[in-house]
Amino acid sequence: MKLHRRELLATAAWFVAGIAVARATSISGRLPWHPNAGHPPAAVRPGPWQFFTVDEAAAVEAIADRIIPPDPQTPGGKDAGCGVFVDRQLAGPYGRNGGQYRSGPFQNGSKSQGPQGPDTTAQTYRKGLAALDRHCRAQFAGKRFADLSDADKDAVLHGMDKETLKFDDADAKIFFDQVLKDVQTGFFADPIYGGNRDMAAWKMIGYPGARYNYLDWVKRHNERFPLPPVSIAGAANWTPR
Repeated sequence: MKLHRRELLATAAWFVAGIAVARATSISGRLPWHPNAGHPPAAVRPGPWQFFTVDEAAAVEAIADRIIPPDPQTPGGKDAGCGVFVDRQLAGPYGRNGGQYRSGPFQNGSKSQGPQGPDTTAQTYRKGLAALDRHCRAQFAGKRFADLSDADKDAVLHGMDKETLKFDDADAKIFFDQVLKDVQTGFFADPIYGGNRDMAAWKMIGYPGARYNYLDWVKRHNERFPLPPVSIAGAANWTPR
């Protein structure tokens, strides 16, 4: 007897379906998968600075606390781990502009095109932090940025942002814009990357994080999600102090 190809495929499908039905089990009390079972991102662990020097890290954390000041309900940029986030990013492909074309010629572009020079993100930080330190020591009786009063810190950052403050060996505006973007990213990123410690930023805005499903709440506007956020690592309080 000849068995046509269509009949053979149909028979195989029913055979596989039969096996699947026979092996089906009921699962309760847990999800039928494990977080990051495939290719999990490398989790940031506590430890020494990987890119920043101690003085550079102090300056970046001080900047982070002025960009995102602490309040009674939410930690500021420093305690939220934004400095750690930026440090780990600069120590990796992000800092060396991995995956981007890095050979010239270099030409000035429009503001919407972003920096067009030869410096990597890591070099922008290194030059910008050094220039910031020289400026502060010259203008504030030898004090570093981290040692300034909050009012003086804000004045310096405002000058960088409005381009009224110029550095000799770095573009103050480009450096400020870069730090602003990275600190904001670190504050709201998944805690697995070092920032948003204890998911404080997600709790502040009511973001559920990487939960398996919250479709029932997508269209319920102006209502706070009742469950704590979950990170990529799968636990609501995974970040070690």
